[in-house]
Amino acid sequence: MNKVSFPNTNGLNITMSGLINFPENFDSTKTYPAIVVSHPGGGVKEQTAGTYAKKLAEKGYIALAYDASYQGESGGEPRQLENPHVRTEDVSAAIDYLTTLDYVDNERIGAMGICAGAGYTANAAINDRRIKAVGTVSMVNIGQMFRNGWDNNVKDSEALPYLEAGSASRTSDASGDDIATMPMAPLKEEDASNEELRQAWEYYHTDRAAYCTAPGFGTARSLTQLISYDAFFKAEAFLTQPLLTVVGSNAGSKWMSDDLMARAATSDKAMHVIEGANHMDLYDGEAEITNAMSALETFFNRTL
Repeated sequence: MNKVSFPNTNGLNITMSGLINFPENFDSTKTYPAIVVSHPGGGVKEQTAGTYAKKLAEKGYIALAYDASYQGESGGEPRQLENPHVRTEDVSAAIDYLTTLDYVDNERIGAMGICAGAGYTANAAINDRRIKAVGTVSMVNIGQMFRNGWDNNVKDSEALPYLEAGSASRTSDASGDDIATMPMAPLKEEDASNEELRQAWEYYHTDRAAYCTAPGFGTARSLTQLISYDAFFKAEAFLTQPLLTVVGSNAGSKWMSDDLMARAATSDKAMHVIEGANHMDLYDGEAEITNAMSALETFFNRTL
C-alpha cells in the first residue's frame, strides 16, 4: 500500500490524498483491473473504505481509497464541506488518476462505496462511462436521507427548514463568523435515536474506528446542496453498467438500495442481502465483511 496524491482538476484545483493497495506479487510491467473505493459521509480513507480496498487488493485488484475533497488529508476550504456534487466529481477525479498509471487496465475500472460513498459512486457511474461496474455496501442516497429521514418517514416539504438553516449558515460564514457545523452522525451517544445511529456514534467516536482526521461533523452550509440532491438522478436512463447492491436485512437504510434497484436502467443488477446485519455491521463486522466481499469478488471478477 502506498499513499498517493492526485489533482481534482475539474474547476476545483484541489489536491486529493489516497491510499493505493496492490495485489500480492504486484508486477508494474503488467496491467490489472482497478477499483475506486469511496468512504461514507463523515468518514476517511483509513476507516471502512480502506478495509474494503485492502481486501479487494487481496483478490487481485488495484484498489484506491481516498479522502473526499475538503476532508481528511485532501485539500480544499472550508474544511468538512460535504458538497454532494463535488463528492461525485471526486470519484471521477480518482479515475482520472488511475488512467495515468501504466499498470491499470483502463477498460477494467470499477467503483464501489460504503454508505453515502456508495450513493456518490452510483451518481458518478451515471455520468462517467469509464466506470464499468458498480458495487455498493449499505448504500445511502445522502439527499434522500437528509430530506426524508433515516427511515423514510419525512415528507420532502417537511425538510424545508433544513434549507433555511443551510442558507442562514452561508450568510453567517460569509460574515466572517466561525464556520457553522452539523453532525454527520451522532456526536454523543445520547443523541442517537436508534441502535444503528448509536453504532454510528460508536464507530466514529470511540476506539472502534475513530480516526484523527474524521471529526464527525460537516459544514451546515452543505444543507443547501444536500437537501435537493438525488444521487440516482436519471439512473433510469443512464445507469446501464452492471450493478451489485450489498445490504443488511436489518438495515434501516435498505430502502435506498431498493430504490436504486428499481430505478437503474441496467438489466444486470442484483441485491445481496446479509441476513441479520444492520447498516453499521457492514462497516467493520468481520463476518459481515467476509460475506460482502464474497459477493463483491464474484461480481467484479465477472464484470471486470
